[in-house]
Amino acid sequence: MLLESLIQKATQLDGNTVAVAVAEDEEVIEAVIEALNRNLANFILFGDKEKINMIVNLKNKDYQKSNRKLTVIHADSNERAAELAVRAVSTKEATVLMKGNIPTGALLKAVLNKEYGLRTGNVLSHVAVFEVPDFSRFTIVTDAGMNIAPDLEQKAQMIKNAAALARAIGIECPKVAPIAAVEVVNPAMQATIDAAALSVMNKRGQITGCIVDGPLALDNAVSALAAEHKGIHSEVAGRADILLVPTIEVGNVLYKSLIYFAKAKVGAVIAGAKAPIVLTSRADSAESKLYSLALAICSVTK
Repeated sequence: MLLESLIQKATQLDGNTVAVAVAEDEEVIEAVIEALNRNLANFILFGDKEKINMIVNLKNKDYQKSNRKLTVIHADSNERAAELAVRAVSTKEATVLMKGNIPTGALLKAVLNKEYGLRTGNVLSHVAVFEVPDFSRFTIVTDAGMNIAPDLEQKAQMIKNAAALARAIGIECPKVAPIAAVEVVNPAMQATIDAAALSVMNKRGQITGCIVDGPLALDNAVSALAAEHKGIHSEVAGRADILLVPTIEVGNVLYKSLIYFAKAKVGAVIAGAKAPIVLTSRADSAESKLYSLALAICSVTK
């Protein structure tokens, strides 16, 4: 299993601590306990201490003795819990930030705080790593959760974020396909113009550490047979590791289609901040949260 291999890799990386903002959520704590059982990281849980301890005790039957430490710190509001969790990462008390039972906007407000936040000046982008049945490699999708309609410069930064994460999980030189509805440049379709520009930027050394070629339609990006049928010959066509979608709607539909139709498994993080951020949805399973934790730990830079 591809994603299972990330968990195994994460267990070999010592010194990581995850700060969880508003941790009073059953599936979040279920993922935390499983991560502790597998010795992924230490955890600091911020939020309503009484509720957190109640859920931990409820899940206690699953909690085995591990070499990792669990700490609970009380916060009297969601905003305070988010602030404390972000501060813990900012001061390097923790290496990963994780979203608990808190709206995404409230957590990102703390992340972007000028005094103690995690901004670097780079674009923050959502990077999802899928294990798709019958595919022998990871499929990475960006961006399904942060950037609504990114411009060319933002797309270039999104590629850099996704490529850095791909290299962190063992894809030495990731192949990037900027996705459009067609595989030729059409002046009426901005996605194709941006894709062509990104390809040139890659060739001229403005985007490094990966190979970019586009525009490519989804079939040509992931299927060598489809690319061959259309006479498309490139290093990326049919072998893309990273699918760069043109808008958040495309990314969101592709993300959910892979999960609900293709029965794919996924781990996802927000990249581009001072530290990786696990920003899963409430609809995501405990298993998905665990994979996201492993992905984040693998992408920590120290």
